[in-house]
This record gives sequence, C-alpha cells and structure tokens, in this order.
Amino acid sequence: MLINMKDRVDEEAIQELLGYAIGLGVDKLQSTTETYRNSHVLELYGCVSEDHLVGIIGCAEGHDKQIIITHLAVNPDSRGAGFGRGMILELIELKEPSSLHVETDEEAVDFYRSIGFVIESLGEKYPGVERFSCKYEVDKDTDEE
Repeated sequence: MLINMKDRVDEEAIQELLGYAIGLGVDKLQSTTETYRNSHVLELYGCVSEDHLVGIIGCAEGHDKQIIITHLAVNPDSRGAGFGRGMILELIELKEPSSLHVETDEEAVDFYRSIGFVIESLGEKYPGVERFSCKYEVDKDTDEE
C-alpha cells in the first residue's frame, strides 16, 4: 500500500531512496528535497513491506488527468521483487489517471518497457547521456466490470 511520505521527506530512509532516484550529488539531493518540501503539486509516496520502507514514488498531476512520475526508487536489496511495478499499479488505482509519463535513462528504460510503457528516445539530452520518454495509456475499460 502506498503511504503519503511528503511530510517525511527529510527522513534518512527517504533521503537514501531519493538518492538512488536522482543519482550522485549532495546538492542535487538537497535541491530535490527542498522542491518536495515546498511544492504544492508534487506528491511523494512510500511502499512499506514488513515494516521497512522499500521504495518511493514521486509524482505530479498534469493536464487531462495525466500523471508525471518524477522519481521512482526501490532499495537495492528489494529490487526484482515487484515493488516498482506495484507502486505504479497502486498509483494508477489511487489517482485514476488517463496516462502516466516519465523521463528516464538507459538504465531504467527496460523496466518501464516491461510493464507496458511505450518508449521514445529523446536523444542525447546531456553529453553522453541518452534520455527516454516513457508513456503508459491507462485502459479505463479494464477497470470496469
């Protein structure tokens, strides 16, 4: 189950997971933390398993019920167990979006592709770093019975 973690963004476990999502750099982590702390549109949820925080997902709602995933991270010891996919599915259930969007790097693009996101290369946005746009259209018909 996703738990709202926005008011806990300064906690060590959340900071560690945010660090996995944004990469190296204390300044970048501090800036991201400050953005979550002060933003009225960004949301941050955590995934808890057996009383341990195993993952986080950050998001914002765009126009037409589109959800933009800003950060997604799973503790390295818990990767491969379905927590990332589970957080995305719970976010869909919680927010009922029309679509999900995320920009990612080559390291994570196969994860998004494996759960049904359509991938489009954005080219080399930064020197030597190819970025990808990932989009998932939520099929409303499968939710209704």
